[in-house]
Amino acid sequence: MWKTIRSAGRSSAHVPVRAPLDKDMMKKSYPEARYALVLFLAIFLLSGCTLMHWFLGEEEEKSPQELMRDGVGNLESGRYKAAVEAFQKIKDRYPYSKYAVLAELKMADALYLTKEWDQALEGYREFEKLHPKHKEIPYVIYQEGMCFFRQMRSIDREQTHTLKAKQEFERLIRKFPRDEYANRARRNLRKCYIFLAEYELYVGNFYYKKGKYRAALGRYLYLLKHYPDMGQYSRALEKISKCKEKIAKEEAKKKG
Repeated sequence: MWKTIRSAGRSSAHVPVRAPLDKDMMKKSYPEARYALVLFLAIFLLSGCTLMHWFLGEEEEKSPQELMRDGVGNLESGRYKAAVEAFQKIKDRYPYSKYAVLAELKMADALYLTKEWDQALEGYREFEKLHPKHKEIPYVIYQEGMCFFRQMRSIDREQTHTLKAKQEFERLIRKFPRDEYANRARRNLRKCYIFLAEYELYVGNFYYKKGKYRAALGRYLYLLKHYPDMGQYSRALEKISKCKEKIAKEEAKKKG
């Protein structure tokens, strides 16, 4: 929509000038624009939230049953992080549904399988606290013990996790002695005892090498008292005899 005009003194030059807008055209275009806008809004309202989800790239909200199916499927196929997300959605969106309690337990299982031991332990403990009479409590206590058991360190390191695993397995056996998980706990409990016995022997030997015979003697005696049948008895007994000889010599020197 341009016109050209001849400039004064320059017969061959043309200067572009914008032509005025056609008012009739503008009047015709306004109703069409309004109609298009109304049509768009009508489609948007009729489609509800689905269109919004499409624009934002969000998934359509699933039912708790669908989320549980997704979570269990992901759990069984090894997609543990996806399983955690599905179970978390059930807890957040449907806390009063019949799937919420199961989601709590399954989420702890998924965290356990991703080796997030501390988070899994927190989930199991929360479940036990909220549902102390639930039929899965023996399993939950066993898993609490396993969260510590999986973190047990070599015998030359501190055995805090071994002690805590031992305590949880013993608690399970006391409360549910005939449960199948109590039998599993007994097997793992023996491993805990062996680790603790070896640790006491290791520390006793460390003190013995440093010439701290009384401290070493205390460790060997503790081992025999608490873990007598774990395979260290003869070694500990031999060291006890040597410690007593060393201590007797030290006392004789002091008197002499």
